Amino acid sequence: MTDDTTNPAEPIIQPLVGWRALLRDLFQMIRFYSRLPVPKLPFESDAHAIPDFSTASRLVPLAGLVVGLPGAAALWLGLTLGLPELLAAGVAVAVAVFSTGAFHEDGLADSFDGLGGGWTVERRLEIMKDSRIGSYGGAALMLALILRITALSVLVEATSASTTALVMLSTASLSRSLGLTPLALLPAARSGGFASTVGCPSMAAYGVALLLAIGLTGIGLILADLPLAGGLVGLGLASLLTIAMTWWSHRAIHGQTGDIAGACQQLAEIAFYCGLLIIVSDA
Repeated sequence: MTDDTTNPAEPIIQPLVGWRALLRDLFQMIRFYSRLPVPKLPFESDAHAIPDFSTASRLVPLAGLVVGLPGAAALWLGLTLGLPELLAAGVAVAVAVFSTGAFHEDGLADSFDGLGGGWTVERRLEIMKDSRIGSYGGAALMLALILRITALSVLVEATSASTTALVMLSTASLSRSLGLTPLALLPAARSGGFASTVGCPSMAAYGVALLLAIGLTGIGLILADLPLAGGLVGLGLASLLTIAMTWWSHRAIHGQTGDIAGACQQLAEIAFYCGLLIIVSDA
């Protein structure tokens, strides 16, 4: 005898496919990377669910564009209202930091505290988990903020408000995509940590994210009427620093954590600005 009964709830619990899955993943990644008020989609079962990085990470470049909007808008608005370049850059970076809840900055500080201050793998991971900031982390955080603000102010002086805002958007996308590198290439260093909870990007998703980020960055530079050579130099420097940080993490803690990914994002952002300015300043 066959059972012809069906479960009416079955279509609801099936995995989302097509554009709904893409939109859900995008919204989840924006929520993950920022404090922006992202509404719950009608077909989402849980708006606060942790994204599955094995697949959703392919949309990090698009999420990065959205996350970068507040800082870019603050820069453009400040300069339009007549703020000096340095002050406008400082306001823009402050808005960017607050819109993410200092998500990446916290990772940078914790990473340098742990990797620079511990003598064993266990001690390094313990320091990284500690919410207090030490001398290594404090110095890294302070220097990173100074470099970001300075780079933006110099870029504004060399170009324009709208051009620099476009660069901020492109960099927000590219740096977060490069921040996936340790997650994709290394195992989680701490079982039960946040990096092990969200999962590792598949190589396919990681590759899609990088290609999409590079494409979006190229489009941004074209719209900003900046030389693509500057983007290539910036991409090269950002990639080198990301790989170096990933290698350091491998040697120091035999894996990666979410803090390492945050540190890679910060280093990639600074490196891209510097590489671009090398070409733009000589133009």
